[in-house]
Amino acid sequence: MSNEAAIKRVLITGISGSGGSYLAEYIADHHPGVEIHGLSRWHSTTAMQNLSRIRDRVKVYECDLADFGSVLEALPQARPDAVFHLAAHANVRASFITPNAVLANNILGTSNLFEALRLLKMNPLFQLCSTSEVYGQVDPKYVPIREETPLNPASPYAVSKVAQDMLGRVYFVSYQMRIIRTRMFTYLNPRRTDLFATAFARQVAWIERGLEKELVHGNLDSVRTIIDVRDAMSAYWAATTRGRPGEAYNIGGTTTMKVGEFLERLISHARTAIPTRCNADLLRPADVTLQIPCCDKFIAETGWKPVCNFDDSLKNLLEYWRAKADIAVREQKPDAK
Repeated sequence: MSNEAAIKRVLITGISGSGGSYLAEYIADHHPGVEIHGLSRWHSTTAMQNLSRIRDRVKVYECDLADFGSVLEALPQARPDAVFHLAAHANVRASFITPNAVLANNILGTSNLFEALRLLKMNPLFQLCSTSEVYGQVDPKYVPIREETPLNPASPYAVSKVAQDMLGRVYFVSYQMRIIRTRMFTYLNPRRTDLFATAFARQVAWIERGLEKELVHGNLDSVRTIIDVRDAMSAYWAATTRGRPGEAYNIGGTTTMKVGEFLERLISHARTAIPTRCNADLLRPADVTLQIPCCDKFIAETGWKPVCNFDDSLKNLLEYWRAKADIAVREQKPDAK
C-alpha cells in the first residue's frame, strides 16, 4: 500500500549536502506538488551551490541536530508528513582520525531528532538513511548480503550508523514511530568527493585539463555493487512511500566490480593518458572489501528497480567533473571568456 498521496510536505535533514540536495532535486522534478523543507547547519559550505537549481522550491531552516533547541524550533515550522534523515558525518577514512566527532554528531543528532519528534507528538513517516557499512567485512557465506546478515562495523563511522539503525528500531518498538531503515550500498554521487568513484572522476578531469599530473588511489581490490545517484534517490522515495515501518531494507544496483575495474572503465573514457599511483595515506586501517547486496526484499515490497545504465552513469559522473575542471581553469585565467 502506498503512502504517497498522504505526503504533502517533506523534511530532509542535511538538505544542502550531496545526498540531501540530490533527493531534493528528485522530489522537485518528479513530485512537484510536494513542499520541500530542509535542515542545514549555518556553517554548511555547500548550501547555496548544491541547491542552486531548485533554490526557489525549498525552505531551508538553520538547524544543527546536535543542538536540541534548534531541532525543537525547526520541526513545528516544517510540519513534515515525511522525514528523510540524511544528515551525518559520512567520511569513513576521516572517522578513524576524528572518531569522537563522528560518533557524537551521528548518534546524538539522530537521538535529538527522535526525541524532539516524540516530545512534540509528531509521527511522520521517517526514513533513516543508513549504509552498507553497518555490515562491515562480511563472511563470504553471507554474500549476497541480506538484511538479516549480522552487523559487524569496521570503522567508527560504521559504528555510528549501527547505533542510528538500532535507535530507529528502538523508537519504532517503544513509541510506534513510523521509522523505516534503509541501508544504501555503493552509489555514484558526483557531489560527494570522499567517495572513490567521485575522487577518481575529479582527478581524471583535472589531468585532462592540465591541472594535475597523476591520479592517486587507495585499495583497488575491494568489490562493490554500484548504483546511480538518480536511482538511489528514487529508491529513497519508494522506501518512504511503500516501505513498512519497523523494517530494514538493502538498496543497491546490479553492476558489480572491483574498485580497480571501475577505475579502468573510467579511464577508458579519458581524453588523455592518465598516470596512476597508489597513495598509502588513502588506505584505511581496516577496510571493507566485499559489498554485494541482496535487494529482493526491497524490490518485492516496493516495486522499485534501477533504470540507469552503468556506462551512462559513468559518463554523467565524468561530465560533472569536466564542467568543474573548466571552471577551475577559467578561475586561473581571469581574462578568459
